[in-house]
Amino acid sequence: MKKEMIEEVMIVGGLVMVQFVYAGNSLLMSHLMSLGLGPFTIVIFSTFATFLILSPFAILFERKQWPNELSPRLIGKLVLISFAGVTLFQSLFLEGIRLTSPAMATAMPNLAPGLIFFIAWIVRLEKMDMKCVYSKLKILGTLLCVFGALTMSLMHSASIIQDEKDNASIFVFDRDRVVGCIYLLGAVFVLSTNVVLQASTLAEFPAPISLSAITALIGVLITMLVQLLQNQSGKALTRSLISIGNLVGFSLLGGMVSGACVSFNGWAMKKRGPVMVSMFSPFATVISVGFSVLTLGESICLGSVGGMSLMFIGLYLVLWAKGKEGLSQIESFECEFDAKKPLLS
Repeated sequence: MKKEMIEEVMIVGGLVMVQFVYAGNSLLMSHLMSLGLGPFTIVIFSTFATFLILSPFAILFERKQWPNELSPRLIGKLVLISFAGVTLFQSLFLEGIRLTSPAMATAMPNLAPGLIFFIAWIVRLEKMDMKCVYSKLKILGTLLCVFGALTMSLMHSASIIQDEKDNASIFVFDRDRVVGCIYLLGAVFVLSTNVVLQASTLAEFPAPISLSAITALIGVLITMLVQLLQNQSGKALTRSLISIGNLVGFSLLGGMVSGACVSFNGWAMKKRGPVMVSMFSPFATVISVGFSVLTLGESICLGSVGGMSLMFIGLYLVLWAKGKEGLSQIESFECEFDAKKPLLS
């Protein structure tokens, strides 16, 4: 009993600490970009650090699980995952942080579980029975997530100005914040689509650490190519107020911390399941809001809080319905990475 209690405390405490790390990472990315670093530069250094850290583990633990040959179809999937998950997602996400705030950036990913369910259902990787109450609740939760995200984006981008002539209050939208919210919504959509693609790829390449390492390396090469085509490779570093040495240090530290968080989440998921791990994701938003108010002096309007609340309600509704749906069905003996297995189970 005592051992189980200690394990429970470790899991809950660790999951909360992971959310602190994720919130701090958004603040750090925002700070690095304020020093003049471009999103592509951060993506290249941080993703290459991830590749260097994951590669030894992939060779040690998953070498026997590598496929004997890489088919053109599998290579195409790897390139697509790399472009979407590294170049496109991270660039959109970092640009969204720059134009909005770390608090907004940590709130948007809570939309992902609902979108993953919807996209997976479209491509028939997720089952949905309209006669089942849990399927209806998942749809309702997804709609609440989307409505909450749109509400939060609009409220975060709007400000009230008093018109002296007509003595009336008018809403004015900040163009940069609107564009930033669109970037973040696009990033979450890309992330959700990429998760579905990864799930189908793992059926052919059942080595998740190796898959992450390979796609990280390919993603770095694609991002470097994109940056060279945009003629920003030299400018991004010369205009920065941070040295190359510090940038490499930040990247390696970020890669190690990120790897530790992913590993802990994987262990916690194995012990308590994916639903419990996902339930802690809103903590990062609350922590980031607190950090932004205390350290950056940002103000959070009531409308944004309302939008966040709708997203959290929708998220927990999807997770709760998925958990109940899993308990109500007899699990068949499936491969862990079976493409037909529901993604959110």
